Amino acid sequence: MTMRIAVVGAGAMGSLFGGKLSAVAEVTLLDPWAEHVTRMQRDGLGIVELDGSQTTVPVTATTDPAAVPTVDIAIIFVKAHATRQASQWASRFLAPDGLALTLQNGLGNADMMAQVLGSGRVVAGVTSHGATLLGPGQVRHAGKGPTHIATRTEIAVKLSDVASVFEQAGFEVHLSDDLESLVWGKLIVNVGINGLTAILRVPNGQLVEIPAASALMAQAVAEAEAVCQAKGVILPYDDPLSRVREVARATAANRSSMLQDVLRGVPTEIGVINEAIVREGKRLGVATPDNEFIVTTIRAIEDSYAVRVS
Repeated sequence: MTMRIAVVGAGAMGSLFGGKLSAVAEVTLLDPWAEHVTRMQRDGLGIVELDGSQTTVPVTATTDPAAVPTVDIAIIFVKAHATRQASQWASRFLAPDGLALTLQNGLGNADMMAQVLGSGRVVAGVTSHGATLLGPGQVRHAGKGPTHIATRTEIAVKLSDVASVFEQAGFEVHLSDDLESLVWGKLIVNVGINGLTAILRVPNGQLVEIPAASALMAQAVAEAEAVCQAKGVILPYDDPLSRVREVARATAANRSSMLQDVLRGVPTEIGVINEAIVREGKRLGVATPDNEFIVTTIRAIEDSYAVRVS
């Protein structure tokens, strides 16, 4: 039986995953951006692949949650500030025994989803893929890497089926029973990349090419690592800074999601990324001045959208 999937939030990452999964499952992409949805309905989704080639994938897309059929899996790819709304949408079409999977950035998304859908139906994961939305109906696959999904005994069989479908679509998937390690491991990567690319307005790879940017990255990551140590989190890699630099190089051409938000003049996810480090640092007595600087700068950028000099 073909798996039925809804992708809630068809931005860069949602479009990438939704487009590739559409080849092996019954997928519906749900997004409020009418122009993007209309273009996909009319022309399909254009994907610029890692090697520069372009494919066009026929997809089912809608702006109306009521038009989404009952699904086995709802993949949440909205920005963190829209997680509650996305969860409420998913509650309309997620099967009673279905699972809602978050592959979003930052801390707290799974907890928010559980408030709406119930903790038994929520699964958290992280992905190393990078994508840039080029325009309505067009996405660029800008970096690849493994996707990790947290499993537990009562849903292990179902998640094994989910992993199989993802792998058929070309995604490398690993199931893990250590959710905290996965989430904090991805958070530190985001801490080292997203805010700085948004402030400097550079693609990911430039953070390891520009010495001063590399130094800022190292400082932010060191603070996040100190918070993890104080919290007792065991990260999924031995050298956090080396891991962040590795991801920046692997996604060198990618515009981070936060950079894309700043360029579009919309709210960022700074509150669940660098600001999460600041909050935990204060709670644990760990100083985080560099992350505080990144947070304050991003907040200033957001607050000055209306008066920005072009």
